[in-house]
Amino acid sequence: MIGAHVSTAGGLANAIERGEERGCESIQIFHQSPRMWRPTKYGEEDFTAFREAMEASAVEAVVIHAVYLINCASKDAELRKKSLASLTHALRIGDAIGAAGVVLHPGAQKGEPLDPSMKRAAKTIAAALKDSDHCPLLLEQTAGHKGLLGRDFDQTADLIELAGSGKRLGLCLDSCHMFVQGYDITDEAHLSAVLDEAEQKVGLDRLGCIHVNDAAAPLGSCRDRHANVGKGEMGKKGLSAFLSEPRFEGLPATLETPGPDKKGSDEKEVTLAKKLRREGLKRRQG
Repeated sequence: MIGAHVSTAGGLANAIERGEERGCESIQIFHQSPRMWRPTKYGEEDFTAFREAMEASAVEAVVIHAVYLINCASKDAELRKKSLASLTHALRIGDAIGAAGVVLHPGAQKGEPLDPSMKRAAKTIAAALKDSDHCPLLLEQTAGHKGLLGRDFDQTADLIELAGSGKRLGLCLDSCHMFVQGYDITDEAHLSAVLDEAEQKVGLDRLGCIHVNDAAAPLGSCRDRHANVGKGEMGKKGLSAFLSEPRFEGLPATLETPGPDKKGSDEKEVTLAKKLRREGLKRRQG
């Protein structure tokens, strides 16, 4: 379900209209400003309006992205408290609008040892899940930068085990992050081998959504810089292989590209991503 990250400015339900304008089959939103702690105070009227707008639209799924300020691994108790409150708020909104999941950057060590950082992150994640009902929490695998948690499948698997939160705790894979992390996923065979590793270590039954971004930095660079579709190091053929992967079938696939005017992914990019998926499927069918 190919789509894009869209704004909720002016009201939660407005995101649906913006998604339709771009030809989205799925959308991703922020539940509040991504760079502020202050939560947006939505009520039942907002949730009802969103659900009704979505039901009447071609948008099939919505994913929420947690705010960037969250650091579940922080040694600072006040920051962890704020992180927990914001993450719980996101999950509760996800419950209310029927979101396919809340995507979370798991946390950062900030110079602290790995083991206690992982334990703090897992404890915060488990608490947020306990204080919400059913919306999945999807840990986004990071670009491999040292100190960021979730930098490979082993760390993600360890976080899930430490949190002990059952099947509500899942995974989000980002094409740019995987590529700059060192996974060459630009052809079907290499991508399949990477996903075999993910299946063995994490379990692809936990995969709740994917992010579709070209990479502005080289393979293995660990530099999280998104490029527009087909304009980066992965190229059109590489993203075509990613988008046509059979094990991604039915998942929300969100573009988070800069866009031609630096205002985010537009209709042309969504259309191009759909085209690349079709071309990839044709190649796979021989």
